Amino acid sequence: MSHPEPADYPRPNAAVIASQNDAFRRFACLGIVPDQPIQGRMHVTRSLMEAGDGFMAEAVKATGEFDTFEPDNDPEGWHDFGAVTIRGETVFWKIDLFEADSDFRYGAEAPDNPETTMRVLTIMMAHDW
Repeated sequence: MSHPEPADYPRPNAAVIASQNDAFRRFACLGIVPDQPIQGRMHVTRSLMEAGDGFMAEAVKATGEFDTFEPDNDPEGWHDFGAVTIRGETVFWKIDLFEADSDFRYGAEAPDNPETTMRVLTIMMAHDW
């Protein structure tokens, strides 16, 4: 399957992607059901799972509640990365967008189309980055 060159793609709508990323993150982390179906899955790193004593649950909740997007941490305006502090430890989260039928091999050709885009939310200790 040949893929068009990046110049062949229309520029995706950053506001739509941000809205979908926020809705997916709130659903994955807080159980808040979005208005439209958004495909995705959440992963946490081993070090986050091993932090113990409810740390991972706090990190997941804080990820879902994150809303401090600024040009420094969100230059594309996609709401696809953030950092939260849990008990003095920095935790990063990142959303990557893939073609829904590509087994996570190809980035989403139309990342603002939730029908063809699979989101992967990864939550990790900053030292895992």
